Amino acid sequence: MNNSYSQNNIFEIWGDNIPNSKETPEIEITEVTDIKRISLVKKPTLEVFLPTKQNATGKAVIICPGGGYKVLCYDWEGTDIAKWFNSKGVAAFVLKSRLPLSKSLIVPHEAPLQDAQRAIRWVRQHAEEYNVNPNKIGIMGFSAGGHLASTLGVQFDTPNNFKEASIDTISARPDFTILIYPVVTMKDNFTHKGSQNNLLGKDASDALKKKYSNELQVTENTPPTFIIHSGDDSVVPVENSLQLYKALKDKGVSSEMHIYPYGGHGFGLALENGYLQTWPDRLFDWMKSF
Repeated sequence: MNNSYSQNNIFEIWGDNIPNSKETPEIEITEVTDIKRISLVKKPTLEVFLPTKQNATGKAVIICPGGGYKVLCYDWEGTDIAKWFNSKGVAAFVLKSRLPLSKSLIVPHEAPLQDAQRAIRWVRQHAEEYNVNPNKIGIMGFSAGGHLASTLGVQFDTPNNFKEASIDTISARPDFTILIYPVVTMKDNFTHKGSQNNLLGKDASDALKKKYSNELQVTENTPPTFIIHSGDDSVVPVENSLQLYKALKDKGVSSEMHIYPYGGHGFGLALENGYLQTWPDRLFDWMKSF
C-alpha cells in the first residue's frame, strides 16, 4: 500500500503535504479518562476497521467524532461506532481531523472540511483493497462531528485552494450522510456556541456564519440523510436537526429523521438507555436501501 505512514491500520491521509498548515511546536494530546479525547491534531488520519470479508456488504462509513471542534471523543463516538458497523458487514474509517484551535492552521475554519474531503477521496482510492463499493461510501458525524459531516454533505464540491494531487480529482460527494445529535447551524439562535466560537472565532462575520449554517446550503445534490436527535437536548437544540430536515425536504432530498423524547446530548450508542438504544437498528434499516 502506497502510504507515507502506516501503523497497523492507521493512515495519514495527506502524507507529507498537509495543506493550510505551518510548523508549530504544538504536540497532539490524548487524554483517557471515561473516554479517549484527542486535541491539537496536526496530522489527520483514518483508522480502518473492516468486517470479515465473508460478511462484507461493500458499504463503508467515515466517522467524525464530536467534541465541540475542541477535542475528538475518539472512542465514544468513533472506534466504538466503527466496531458496531463491522458487526453489520460495513467497513468503517474513523477520521481524526484537524481541530481549528491549533496554531498550526493558517485558515482554521477551512481545515476540517479539507480533511473530510480528503478522507472520502482516500477511501474511494483504496476501495478495491478494502472490498468497498466506491459508490456506497457515506459520512457520519456526532455533535460537532455532525456539523463536519453535514458540511461535507452540502459543500463536498468546494474547490481546493492548494496544489492538487491526483487523489484530489476524485469525487468527495458522500453517497449518504448520517447525523447524530448534530450541530447544523452557525446562526446565533440555535447554534452550539462552543462549536461556533472554536470553528469560526468569537468575532465571526455574518457571512461566515451563513456559509457554515448547513441548513442554508442544501441543494438537490445533497446526499440522502439520516438524522437522530433527542427533544430534550439542552446542549445542541433539536432545532438544528428540524431545520435541516425541512431544508432537505424542500429540496427533494430523501431523508429520515427520528426525534426521541429523552437522551439529552452525547448519548453515543445509548446502551442501557431504554428504547433509545435501538437507534442503531433504525440506522441499519435505513442503510439497507443503499
